[in-house]
Amino acid sequence: MSDRRRRYGIKGAFALVVGSLALIAAGCGGDDESGSAQEGLGSSIEEIQEKAKEEGQVNLINWAGYVEKDWVTPFEQQTGCTVNSKVGASSDEMVTLMKTGNYDGVSASGDATLRLIAGEDVAVVDLDLVPNYENVFEGLKNKAHNTVDGKPYGVPHGRGANLLAWNTETFDGQPQTSWKIVWDANSPAAGKISVYDSPIYIADAAVYLMSTQPDLNITDPYELDEDQFNAAVELLKQQKAIVGEYWSDAAKQIQSFAGGNSTAGTTWQYQVNQLEGAKPPAPVDGTLPVEGSTGWSDTWMIASKAAHPNCMYLWMNYIISPEANAKATEYFGEAPVTKEACSLTQDKNHCTTFHAEDEDYFSKVYYWKTPVKDCGDDRGEVCKDYSEWTAAWTEIRG
Repeated sequence: MSDRRRRYGIKGAFALVVGSLALIAAGCGGDDESGSAQEGLGSSIEEIQEKAKEEGQVNLINWAGYVEKDWVTPFEQQTGCTVNSKVGASSDEMVTLMKTGNYDGVSASGDATLRLIAGEDVAVVDLDLVPNYENVFEGLKNKAHNTVDGKPYGVPHGRGANLLAWNTETFDGQPQTSWKIVWDANSPAAGKISVYDSPIYIADAAVYLMSTQPDLNITDPYELDEDQFNAAVELLKQQKAIVGEYWSDAAKQIQSFAGGNSTAGTTWQYQVNQLEGAKPPAPVDGTLPVEGSTGWSDTWMIASKAAHPNCMYLWMNYIISPEANAKATEYFGEAPVTKEACSLTQDKNHCTTFHAEDEDYFSKVYYWKTPVKDCGDDRGEVCKDYSEWTAAWTEIRG
C-alpha cells in the first residue's frame, strides 16, 4: 500500500474523551470566544485575499493524503500562502496539537470535531466568506458532528460509508444484503469475520439493533442510554466467538480477504475496489446493507486563535473548489462534496462508485460523531460518553 493510503490504517484510532465533552450538549460555543469574529480576518473576499498575501503562510494538521503537492501548488500560486502541513497520526494527536496554538486549521474526523468545539480550540466559520460552500451537497451541511446550536464549525472534505464485504464463493454467489452474516453465530463466515477495531464500532452494533430489536427505541447509534448500550455490548460479546480478526489497517484487511482468511466483515469502499481490481480479482463484493451503516465525513476547521486566518479561509474555500476537491478525494478514495467536483475526476466512474451524488444512499449512513452524556432528547444526560465506550471496548476485546 502506498503512503497516501496509510491513513486508512490509523483513521479509526479514536482517542479517549475527557469530561469536558459534557459541555458540547450543553450548548458550548454559543456566545463564547470560539463563536466570536476571527481576529485579523478580512470582512470581504477581496480583503481576505489582500491580507492573505501579507500573512504568506498557513499551518495545517491533516490526515495523510489530504494535503498533496498536486493541488497545494496551485493554491500557493493563486493566494501567496505557503502551505505547511503536518500529518496527524490520530485524532487524539490532532486535538492535542490544536491546543498548542501553533496551527491554523485541521482536517478533523467526527470523533475529534466535537472535542475541538468543546475545548474552544476551533471557531465558527462565516460561510459567507467561503463562496464554494454554496455548491456543497445539502446532505453534507448542518451535520451533528460539526454544527452546534446551528453554528457551522467548518467545511466538509469528503465522505464515505462503512460497508459489508463478503466472499462470493463462501456464499455461493448469493448477494448479501444484511449485516446478519457478521452477527449470526451460524453464519457461513463464522470464524472468518473481520471486525473494525475501535470503540466506535459499538455504533455498528447499535445500527443492527435498530432494525432487529426496535423495542430498544434506538434512534441514533451514538446516543445510547444504559439499556441500549448494554444491549449493543452484549451483542458484541456474542459476536466475538465468530470473529477471526479485528482490523485497523486497510492493507492487512485486503490481504486477509485476498488470502481467504476473512470471508465477511465491515470495510470501506477502498478495500473493495482494491480486491475487485486485483489480478486476478478476489471473489469479494461489498454493499451498504438494508439496515444502513455507520460512516464518516471529515471537516476542515479553523483554529479559534489562528495566526493566519485569511490564508486558512482561502484554504477552506479552495479545498472544496471543484478541481481541488476532485483531485483530493479521488487521490484518497472517497466521495467529493460537490457535483462540480464529480465532473472533474480522472476516473469518470469515481463519483458513481463512491455514491457522491446519491443522497438516498447517504441517508442510510450515520456519520461518526463522539458520544456524549446528553442524549440530545428528553432523556437528558443519561447516555454513555466515549470514555465509557472505550472501557466497554477494552472489555469486549479482552
